[in-house]
Amino acid sequence: MAVLLLAEVTSGELSLDATAKAVSAAKSLGDVTVLAAGATAAAAGEAAAKIDGVAKVLVAEDESLGHRLAEPTAALIAGLASDYSHIVAPATTDAKNILPRVAALLDVMVISDVTAVVDADTFERPIYAGNAIQVVKSSDAKKVISFRTSTFDAAGEGGSASVDTISAAENPGLSSWVEDKVAESDRPELTSAGVVVSGGRGVGSEEDFKIIEALADKLGAAVGASRAAVDSGFAPNDWQVGQTGKVVAPELYIAVGISGAIQHLAGMKDSKIIVAINKDEEAPIFQVADYGLVADLFEAVPALTEKLG
Repeated sequence: MAVLLLAEVTSGELSLDATAKAVSAAKSLGDVTVLAAGATAAAAGEAAAKIDGVAKVLVAEDESLGHRLAEPTAALIAGLASDYSHIVAPATTDAKNILPRVAALLDVMVISDVTAVVDADTFERPIYAGNAIQVVKSSDAKKVISFRTSTFDAAGEGGSASVDTISAAENPGLSSWVEDKVAESDRPELTSAGVVVSGGRGVGSEEDFKIIEALADKLGAAVGASRAAVDSGFAPNDWQVGQTGKVVAPELYIAVGISGAIQHLAGMKDSKIIVAINKDEEAPIFQVADYGLVADLFEAVPALTEKLG
């Protein structure tokens, strides 16, 4: 069996963490070929070739593959599919946009957010906001899979795979790029950060959310938020952690003013150490926390930030 893995490429650079974790998940299924596709992708392909477990790298560079347009990338993958039994990717925003289109072109199902590989046909994935694990066995000749990378360790470096350049597929012309609006930040990327500090509705306002950011900056951490905080306008959408946001599994997750609804827990309960700060001692977050502090966050968080200084 052979596996085609779509690498996560952003602005021509490889997102190493997500791609290496997907390689770790995929290598038990067969020889892994990594596809680096984009307007520029040569550097990403060279970086992917160094990941342990990668047998081969394909680099496709074309303007049609830039700006995160899903349809040209899906057409490219569908054109390559005949040589592979499994088509996989990390469960990122890009992959969630591309893989369903690939599955439709191949007339097969897509198996999303896989957390464990049982065998070549059988996979585990969370359902009901992570409260149950579904075992999926597919009889499709080709499996299209996204891996939830928070549950896999990243493959190491030391590989020396060959790198081949291939042509892009014909552009279906179903969408076009208008503009990119990218938020700039010196903080770590949320899904790959080792430490995350998240705030909830209990923080109270966008202005007060600055105490969450101050603590995160002291720790060199990423900033997260519950859906309630995002919906209330306290934090931007790309900070949202949870079932309808981003899934994180840092070494340390600090939840401040977050009650712990199951939708939020689905996005962070795999964190190695969870610290909760909440004035409500009955808050559900304390049931999953390794350490809990029942306190007024407006007193506790600034005091903690000051001690770290």
